Amino acid sequence: MKIACSHCGLEFEKDVMIEDNGKYFCCKGCEGVYQLLHSNDLNSFYEKKGDIKLDRAVHFDEDSSNFDSQSFYKRFVKTTKDGFSKIDLIIEGIHCAACVWLNEKVLDKTDGIVEANINFSNHKATIIWDDEVIKLSKIIQTIRSIGYNAYPYEKSEAEIKAQKSKRDYFLKMSVAIFASMNIMMIDVAKYSGYFYGMSQELQQMVHFAEFIFASVALFFSGQIFFRGAYYGLKNKIINMDFLVITGASLAYFYSLYILFGGKGQSYFDSTAMIITFVLVGKYLEVIGKNKALDIIDKLKANLSLTATKIENNKKITISVDEVEIGDILEVKQGEKIPVDGILIDKEASIDESSLTGESLPVSKKLNDKVYSGTINIGEVIRIKAIEIFANSTENKLIQMIEDSLNHKPKIEKLTNNLSKYFSITILTISLFTFFGWYYNVGDFERALIVAISVIVIACPCALALATPIATLVGIGELSKRKILLKEAAFIETIAKIDTVIFDKTGTITKGELRIKDTGFRMQDLGLRNKDNSKSSDLKPQTLLYSLVSSSIHPVSLSIKKYLEKNYSNLELVEFDEVKQIPSVGIEAIYKKHKIFGGKEGDKNFVFKIDGVEITSFEIEDEIKEGAKEVIKYLKDNNIEVILCSGDNEKKVKNIANIVGIKKYYFEFNPIKKANLVEEFLKENKKVMMIGDGINDSLALSKSNVAIVMGSGADVSIAISEVVILNNEISSIKNLIKISKITFDFIKQNLKISLIYNSILIPIAVAGYVVPFVAAISMSISSLLVVSNSLRIKK
Repeated sequence: MKIACSHCGLEFEKDVMIEDNGKYFCCKGCEGVYQLLHSNDLNSFYEKKGDIKLDRAVHFDEDSSNFDSQSFYKRFVKTTKDGFSKIDLIIEGIHCAACVWLNEKVLDKTDGIVEANINFSNHKATIIWDDEVIKLSKIIQTIRSIGYNAYPYEKSEAEIKAQKSKRDYFLKMSVAIFASMNIMMIDVAKYSGYFYGMSQELQQMVHFAEFIFASVALFFSGQIFFRGAYYGLKNKIINMDFLVITGASLAYFYSLYILFGGKGQSYFDSTAMIITFVLVGKYLEVIGKNKALDIIDKLKANLSLTATKIENNKKITISVDEVEIGDILEVKQGEKIPVDGILIDKEASIDESSLTGESLPVSKKLNDKVYSGTINIGEVIRIKAIEIFANSTENKLIQMIEDSLNHKPKIEKLTNNLSKYFSITILTISLFTFFGWYYNVGDFERALIVAISVIVIACPCALALATPIATLVGIGELSKRKILLKEAAFIETIAKIDTVIFDKTGTITKGELRIKDTGFRMQDLGLRNKDNSKSSDLKPQTLLYSLVSSSIHPVSLSIKKYLEKNYSNLELVEFDEVKQIPSVGIEAIYKKHKIFGGKEGDKNFVFKIDGVEITSFEIEDEIKEGAKEVIKYLKDNNIEVILCSGDNEKKVKNIANIVGIKKYYFEFNPIKKANLVEEFLKENKKVMMIGDGINDSLALSKSNVAIVMGSGADVSIAISEVVILNNEISSIKNLIKISKITFDFIKQNLKISLIYNSILIPIAVAGYVVPFVAAISMSISSLLVVSNSLRIKK
């Protein structure tokens, strides 16, 4: 039976939970945080959290003293005018407003902290403190003690500009919405008067009130578009800003004509609405850009800050920026390698999952190259730096991702091109209509009304709706299937995809090591203590559990998880001696008995006591259900399928053969993956990249469409256009199928709009349509497009 953890809310089998006075916890970390909150009268956190599930409370073994170093202060800490210290942090692990409340409450209660403010939308915190009362390392430890983590970050020039742009758009959008809402209320009186009669004086008052609000919307909120149109014309480009301002201004100035004595209906409401709706779209675009910058900041915050340099047989902690080529650096177990270097020890075991995405560690030998950002999971090692921090792999990867985000080309949409030429054509027709009528009839007012009718009836609302309405319905259908599409614009691109590149781990496979086979010998081994008495604690599972608990190797962790799932009352025994053997396993001594666990021959993991094999484990990464069917669907639709992985040839070839992929690449690092994507792009291929790790993020950013599985890293999710929330590979088929259907309906909508306009524009030019009827006709064309789009659901 599964029950929820009393702290994080995650559900686990009851027999693996920790019970404490009627409460159940999934780990010691959650239990510790729960007790801490209750002892500090912060238990109301759980009421505020509600049903929201948190990450398991992680115990951090990292040394926080580096946060107090002079080099760290110089880089990240500022001094306020009052003489206090100030830093900007990213708080990791925030899920809801209750998390923000908890962090702020705990920090406010901490002596020496003057102010602590956390932004829920981007998890950024600004903390001001008295350095004479409390050190920054203590503040970091306080945050970690309640199950969160904190990293410093620097505001880049790009972020400062993006935040200013966001504030600017928000202000102008808010004013435009206010103006539009007021005009809508006034419209009730105006159109009531149209049908039931209204005095000339009252009609003038209504028009004047709308004039005030429309003027504010056009000339204050719309100044963004005026500026954009100006620079577009300056560069001989008819851009979207010019089209927006042309439509809004024509409606505005025609309405001025009505206000000052002309006959007919004013269109001040159209002016305000055009500005408002376009600004809302622009504001959402700015928010998207800010989120991309937030992710880059978070990635930068995880970069190594310090390094341990060996100089004259002494250990010195220095900033990573101070590392020079040739320096000898020491890296402890569990620490990140700060810069690219060469191993000067005989051997090492390195976790390169941050680069390759592969869960199994890599064995390194003397003079092998090691990369920044990877983690030493064996004994303490020493390396010789061959790159400065700025040129190291981890930093260069982040710079390349940032560059890709900033320069990724926008796909030109068919509707944008049509709207551009369509609008120019309509403006030209309207101008000729005005002069034609004025020349033949000699009535300026009549000529103007006919010309305006042409513009209004041909206003490309239906054309503009053709893509977003159909796409909105398509996105709704995708969301029902747990497929999140970040930008509507990518529906068309997905529909035209002809090449799909899969990462292996976490995409084709589940990305989790699984115990495939085991054969525990549960009998009494007859082991005895030093006094020859029978030992009660030398059960095989007890010794093995203690052994694998002493290592952070992925294989050890998977076996530990297996034991916790299958055995109850597991206890840890204290070994007399424990030794990590890089690339082999672990050796331990317990009451003169030799315990061994590790790789032996063709076996993934063998467990021995005094040379006697107790059991062995076969460990594998399972293929996801539905993988074969998805590959077959892609191939049946003439889409080339490619497997690209950082794993070795044997494993990649085996997976490719099982799922039916003929073309595969192995031992590809992030840069080689990105280069592969670019090679296909040069061949004019439409490339979809599917991955789930930070190692995939660069290739994802280069592709036409980037898809990440829901279990993927934060940075990969941020860079991608599509997130598969249910983590099921079968969703790839649904995504492509629904995108193709949606794109077909977009093309239908375009045809409806163009045919509708091709019939009604000549009627308007002939003078048979007044502006009011033109407005109704324009609405009917939009309604047709909307109705057709709803058919996608069927």
